[in-house]
Amino acid sequence: MALDQSFVGRTYPPTPAYEVGREKIREFAEAIGDVNPAYTDAEAAKELGHPDVIAPPTFVFAITFKAAGQVIEDPQLGLDYSRVVHGDQKFAYTRPVRAGDRLSVTSTIEAIKSLAGNDILDIRGEVHDETGEHVVTAWTKLVSRAPEEA
Repeated sequence: MALDQSFVGRTYPPTPAYEVGREKIREFAEAIGDVNPAYTDAEAAKELGHPDVIAPPTFVFAITFKAAGQVIEDPQLGLDYSRVVHGDQKFAYTRPVRAGDRLSVTSTIEAIKSLAGNDILDIRGEVHDETGEHVVTAWTKLVSRAPEEA
């Protein structure tokens, strides 16, 4: 069953603040194999003009995808998550994510399309810090595969 087009434009409440920790940044950088010292060494980050270590660009995916869970789990939308694959991801930064940031995400359904029986759902996550400053916008594309015919 195709997803309801009337959900396009629906915005979900901001998430509780997520506090970005130095150790989480270090663990993430190590996990992706990025040895940029700005991710692990506060002095190296300060030499680049940052107040503390910064996170790799894809770090924010963890909190924006969790926030997209509000959309995914919305029973009115009717998305069958067992059929979903991750289609695409992109980010537009105003500034890097920094250790000590307290970030909240507001998710909005930007588009719903049907293509060859598959539903394609575009979710925009607006990430702001505790002062309300915009940090990054993340776009997540999910593809709900069509049921296999018997």
